[in-house]
Amino acid sequence: MFKPLCGLLWSLILSSLAHGSPLAESQSHLLEARQSCNTASNRHCWTSSFDINTDYEAHVPETGVTKQYTLTLTEQSTWRGGDGRLKYSAMLVNGQFPGPTISANWGDRLQITVINNMRSNGTSIHYHGLRMLNANTQDGVNGVTECPIPPRSRKTYTFLANQYGTAWYHSHFPLQYGNGVLGPIVIKGPASADYDTDLGPLVLSDWYYGSVFEIAHRVNNPSNPFIPNFPGSPPASDNVLFNGRNINPDGSGGTYTRKTLTKGKKHLLRLINTSLQTAFTVSLVGHTFQVVATDMVPIKPITRNHLFLGIGQRYDVIIDANQPTANYWFNVTFSALPCGQSDNPYPAAIFSYAGASSTSLPTQRGNAPPDSRCAAPERDYSPIVSRSADVNSFVPTTSHTLNVDLTVDNSQARVFWPVNNSPLRVNWQEPTLRYVANNTLSSVPRSRNLIQIPGSNTLTYFLLQNNSPIPHPIHLHGHDVMILGSSPPLADPLAETQIREYNPNTDNSTLKGNNPPRRDTTMLPAWGWLLVAWRTNNPGVWLFHCHVGWHVSQGLGVQVLERLDALRDGGGGSLGTVEQNCGNWAGWYPGSTWKQDDAGL
Repeated sequence: MFKPLCGLLWSLILSSLAHGSPLAESQSHLLEARQSCNTASNRHCWTSSFDINTDYEAHVPETGVTKQYTLTLTEQSTWRGGDGRLKYSAMLVNGQFPGPTISANWGDRLQITVINNMRSNGTSIHYHGLRMLNANTQDGVNGVTECPIPPRSRKTYTFLANQYGTAWYHSHFPLQYGNGVLGPIVIKGPASADYDTDLGPLVLSDWYYGSVFEIAHRVNNPSNPFIPNFPGSPPASDNVLFNGRNINPDGSGGTYTRKTLTKGKKHLLRLINTSLQTAFTVSLVGHTFQVVATDMVPIKPITRNHLFLGIGQRYDVIIDANQPTANYWFNVTFSALPCGQSDNPYPAAIFSYAGASSTSLPTQRGNAPPDSRCAAPERDYSPIVSRSADVNSFVPTTSHTLNVDLTVDNSQARVFWPVNNSPLRVNWQEPTLRYVANNTLSSVPRSRNLIQIPGSNTLTYFLLQNNSPIPHPIHLHGHDVMILGSSPPLADPLAETQIREYNPNTDNSTLKGNNPPRRDTTMLPAWGWLLVAWRTNNPGVWLFHCHVGWHVSQGLGVQVLERLDALRDGGGGSLGTVEQNCGNWAGWYPGSTWKQDDAGL
C-alpha cells in the first residue's frame, strides 16, 4: 500500500507545481481519499468529515476537482427516436436523447460548455435541482439570469456541486426541452440506507412525434383546443420513453429499456420525470421502493409500493432484488385527472435479474396502483437534516399570495396562465440581472412579475392559490422549499367549480412546521392551495414557476429577488459576465426569423 500512495503523492506534487495550486490542498485531498468510508455496508458515511447528517447547506467537502463537460446542441428536421418512429424538429444533445449524464462527486466543481449549433433557436441550460449557492449567474435562465446563447455561439457554466443526489439539465428556452434538450445529472454522495449497486438514472419522458413548437400554436389557440370546450388543453403524448427508448404504441418498432438486477443485492435507482406535461405513477411488479431522497433532499428511508412523480421531480430509491430470477415490468400509469395522458396506454421498461432471458418479456403485468389524483403523500417524507417553520402564527399576506388563473385573451386569441392577473413575460435581451447590475430595478416592467423579498436570511412564506381545475408542478430555482401544507386533491376537478381557499381557522391545524418535507418541485392541487417556505440565504433572482412546458410558456411564473445588496456585491457571481453573452445575442437576434411570442421561458 505504501508505494502506490507515495507515487500518488508525488503525482500530486508535480500537478500542484504545474497548475500553481497549493500543495497543502492536494495533500488534504489525498487524506480525504484515504479516509473515504462510503461502502456497500456504510452508505451513511462519505468521508471522515462528511456524512448523511452533514448540513449540506452549510458545509461542503470541496475537493478541488473540476469535472468538465461539453454539450453540443443540434437540430434535425427529422430524427428516428428510440421507439423507432420519426420525430420532426428534434433537438439533441451530443447527437442523442436524452443527453449524456453529467456526473460528479459532492464538492466537485463542474465546468460545462454549451455549444449552440442549432439553426434558428437561442438557448440556455438550467441545472434543475442544483442550488447554485452564490452562483445565480450560472442558473441558466434566459431573460432572467442571462441572454440566450445564439446559434454558432457557446457559453461555459461553472459552479460548485453543493449538494448530492439526482438532478437534470434542460433548456429554458420556450418548450425546447420538449424537443429533446435535456439530460440527467448525478452528484454522488452518502445515502440514508445501504445499497450494493448504483443503477444510475432512469429518465422518464413524454415524447411527441411532431414539433412541440407547432403543437404549442394549437395549445395557445382558445378556439381550437385538443379537448373540446377546454381552452389551452394539450394533446396526449405519442409515447413515453425510458432513457430515450420504448416500443412504439402500435408495436411495430423500438425496444424496451432494460435494467439488470443481481439477485440478493440492493440497487440504487435514480428516477427523474423530465416530461413536458405528464405526471406519472411508477411501480415495479413484485418489488417495493425504499425511498431515500426526494429531489435532492436525503430523507429517512420509507417504503412505497408505487411512486407519483410530478414533472421535474426525482426520487432516489433502493430496490431489493429478493424475488425469483425472472424479468419484471417497470410500469408507468396515468391519473384519470388532467395531469397528462399518452397514446401509449401501457408504457413500461423491463428489469431483468442476471441469468434471466435477455429477450423474453415478463409474464406478470401487475396490478395498477390507485389513481394518484396528481398528488403524492409528501407529508410522510422526513428529511435527515431538519428544518422548521413557525406555522402557528402564519397569516396570509397579499404580497406573498400568488393567485393562478386560466384566462383567454380574445383580443390576442391567446390562452394565458397569469399570476396575480399578470402573465410572466421576460425579455431575452434584457435579463433581470442586467437591471440589477445597472441599478435600474425601478424600471422593471410589470410583466416581469418580479417580487423583491426584503432582509437577509429570513424565513419567507408563499401561499399559492389555484383558481383552475388543472394541478401544477411548481418549481423554485435556488432553493428547496419546505412544504408546509396543501389542500387535499379532488376526485374530479373538471366537474368542480368550487375554489378551496386557504382558511386559517380550519387549515392552520393541518400545517406541518416541524421538519416538513422539502424538495424543489411540488404539486399545487386543482382548485386548491399550497403553502411553502424557504430561508432567503442565496443571493439572486430565482424563477418560481409551473413546470408544465405549455403553462410556463403561457406565463405561469414569477421571479423572486432576494438579498439584493449581496447580489450587487457579487454574492451571486460576477454580474459583468452577463454582458458578453448579451452582446452575442444582440448581434444575432435582430436578423433572426423566429421572434419571441410567449413568456420567453
